[in-house]
Amino acid sequence: MELSIHSLASGIDTVWVLLCAALVFLMEGGFAALEAGFIRSKNSLNIIMKVIMDCTVGMIGYFAFGFAFMYGLDKAGFIGFSGFFLNGDMTHLGLKIPVYAYWLFQAAFAIAMATIVSGAVAERMKFAPYIVFSFLATVIIYPVAGHWVWSGDGWLNKLGMMDFAGSAVVHSLGGWASLAAVYVLGPRTGKFAKDGSVNVIPGHNLPLAALGAFFLWFGWFGFNPGSTLSGLDMNIARIAVNTNIAAAAGGTMAALYTAFRYGKADPSMTINGALGGLVAITAGCAFVEPVSALIIGGIAGVLIVFAVAFFDSVRADDPVGAIAVHGVCGTFGTIAVGIFAENGGLLYGGGVGLLGVQALGVIAVSVWGFAATYGLFSLLKAIVGIRVAVEEEIEGLDISEHGITAYNDLEYNPMPTLGHTVNTAGTVMTVENRLAE
Repeated sequence: MELSIHSLASGIDTVWVLLCAALVFLMEGGFAALEAGFIRSKNSLNIIMKVIMDCTVGMIGYFAFGFAFMYGLDKAGFIGFSGFFLNGDMTHLGLKIPVYAYWLFQAAFAIAMATIVSGAVAERMKFAPYIVFSFLATVIIYPVAGHWVWSGDGWLNKLGMMDFAGSAVVHSLGGWASLAAVYVLGPRTGKFAKDGSVNVIPGHNLPLAALGAFFLWFGWFGFNPGSTLSGLDMNIARIAVNTNIAAAAGGTMAALYTAFRYGKADPSMTINGALGGLVAITAGCAFVEPVSALIIGGIAGVLIVFAVAFFDSVRADDPVGAIAVHGVCGTFGTIAVGIFAENGGLLYGGGVGLLGVQALGVIAVSVWGFAATYGLFSLLKAIVGIRVAVEEEIEGLDISEHGITAYNDLEYNPMPTLGHTVNTAGTVMTVENRLAE
């Protein structure tokens, strides 16, 4: 059968969106490695399990209800009410690709928003209540914000808010939801001394965290360029360049600033600086020049350093820096569109109109994320409890929640070697003695 130009273009766009959806989904592996590396080894399996739950129950929640609430028909501008379980007529979306491809792409975004919170609550939150949060985050918290900004019926969309790939809808929402979760949950045992000073709790594997950051950086080439929904849109090249240059600037500035301020370039800040640059450019990647992307990313890299210190000072214990990376840099990046956008930005003669809309939009989305998460966590805390016992926290959530450790060879060496083995305390035991135990 001879293909028409229209069907060929639709096929190319469909393959493009499916490929980008896969890249965005791969970011969950990046989140898992990043968060596991930034926390203690005794909790690393637990955090990976929480990320997996985002990919399982979160995906199901978005399939059953979230996509309908986000993109269903709506006359009031606040929430949709059609398309549950991907059933019904969705032609009002005006898609040039199958709705299934669009759903898959958006589902990867939805679970990313939930996963942002997983890192902030690491090392002390119960597993079962987190599953409830993950489900409801993709069912209602993310879809409501997405409807406001990205649905044609959304009230912020009608005001002209510009958030191309989600600095506000995904990152600000997830970042400020993380702050709410952290305040309800409380800090890790031993994080803050009685005099208010901060005790550093280092992550167990920064190379693993760095590898996770590289996976996230790679996945962002699906996150941002994929939001064109078209492989035939020539702007995808500039979007990719803007994405990359903002990440490079963020990592560079975080390294240079920490070297200047502390005498040595800080690896964790550099990692998060690159991610902060990615988060910040996500709103404006399609609307700004590469030089502007460089500036936006660089500012985000410095903001990370200040933000992490600030949230420690207000006793918001965030083991991976999710609030700083996603909340602060997502908010900054959304507002930056009102300054740097070639069409309507303040520096391009657009006045303060777009800047005002961007500020209003990111405040609305952030307040919604904070309030909804604070309410949900408070309710879960009252009904089932959300925090593990102190003894379980000290033992580690891998054992208390899952009955296994991530690094079992640290417990003991099961292979007899030269007539003896060594346990984790360094005690030498003969093979005969251990077999007798």
